[in-house]
Amino acid sequence: MELRLYDTLTREKRPFVPLDPKNVRMYVCGPTVYDFAHIGNARPVIVFDVLFRLLRHLHGETHVTYVRNITDVDDKINDRAARDFPGLPLNQAIRKVTELTEKQFHDDVDALGCLRPTVEPRATEHIAEMRAIIEKLVAGGFAYVAEDHVLFSPEAMNAANSVLPRYGALANRSLDEMIAGARVDVAPYKRDATDFVLWKPSKPGEPSWPSPSGIKAPGRPGWHIECSAMAWKHLGEQFDIHGGGIDLVFPHHENELAQSCCAFHESRMASTWMHNGFLQVEGEKMSKSLGNFFTIRDLLKDWPGEVLRLNMLKTHYRSPIDWTLKGVEESARTLDDWYRFAADESDGSVSDDVLDALADDLNTPQMIAALHGLRGSNAERGALAASLRFLGFLSESAAQWEGRKREATGIDTDRVNALISDRTAARARKDFTESDRIRDELAAMGIAIKDSKDGTTWEIAR
Repeated sequence: MELRLYDTLTREKRPFVPLDPKNVRMYVCGPTVYDFAHIGNARPVIVFDVLFRLLRHLHGETHVTYVRNITDVDDKINDRAARDFPGLPLNQAIRKVTELTEKQFHDDVDALGCLRPTVEPRATEHIAEMRAIIEKLVAGGFAYVAEDHVLFSPEAMNAANSVLPRYGALANRSLDEMIAGARVDVAPYKRDATDFVLWKPSKPGEPSWPSPSGIKAPGRPGWHIECSAMAWKHLGEQFDIHGGGIDLVFPHHENELAQSCCAFHESRMASTWMHNGFLQVEGEKMSKSLGNFFTIRDLLKDWPGEVLRLNMLKTHYRSPIDWTLKGVEESARTLDDWYRFAADESDGSVSDDVLDALADDLNTPQMIAALHGLRGSNAERGALAASLRFLGFLSESAAQWEGRKREATGIDTDRVNALISDRTAARARKDFTESDRIRDELAAMGIAIKDSKDGTTWEIAR
């Protein structure tokens, strides 16, 4: 089986050939820990969790390194810390906010069935690596010091006669196009409008660290240098896959690529760049002002994490996704059926059809079609169970799944069973009026019943 992945940089789907098959390396941009993650944040977490699982299956669990960072230095974090802990020194307040929010993030993505990455580095623990890269860039003529700032020069990168890629290649835009299409910070100390910050002075009370050479005042890193430093520390100067949302292509990933390639004089940072598409809610951009902004925690109050996971995977990762209540309800019904059919099956192996679909640039719609195909045959029950567990589903027994549903909806199980017993007796004496009345009463309670030659079974109607 050949794994093929779409590369944003080359704009083609091509065979994935790891730099070192015994150490496949992937970096994905993680959360900025200042508040609950929203459902759009869940998409890259789920998408790259599936890829992580596939790579482990193909190369062995011990031969894949997955790094997803924690951004714990940011203006939004500072604002939240000052608001929530006004009586504490800012640095202490920041630590409280980031530790609490990181735990909330982990709890939420654990509930979505996601494996923990191999390494989850914090930005503030990699300041030394950031300074080292910045000093390499200054020494190489790709960055310069101005008024206690260090700035990167895309013009210098593109003027270099070397193996370096063109700045703008990832976003597929020229410098002029990027100036026209982006909000560019205007500052008198910048040599060119496209120059971006690697290091800047800290404001009074803000977190600060010793600055790179040439700057006496303490300061703090720019956003883009953080990921370059963490990727270098844990994956090396070059690695296999860099992932994230499509909104990160420019400027974040474009700038990461520029910094890393120029610092290490390489033609590439990652062999493959992967980006998931945008998420909308009920056909509209998610927005607090529209009342359609949902955190993962909000949705977990109403739905099991596996339902949210399945609903996310029904759309190919590179396509935009429209998150709808109807879609979530459909995903819940599908999982109910899979749990009844396969959750208590312990034998079987992952289906080749499922793996082939994933090997085609994570074609999860085709993967789900393959799972439905397995559901159609009792002989494939074991393959369905093994495939679902491989994908992060069936974490419970069928009874636990059904019991949790009943508990969440407040169903009185004894009352339901008594009514079904009464209905069975009414049917036996051919009192169909009473039988129908009881059926309607159960339906009003949110109970769906199914009659068969073996008796009557029931479930909670979605």
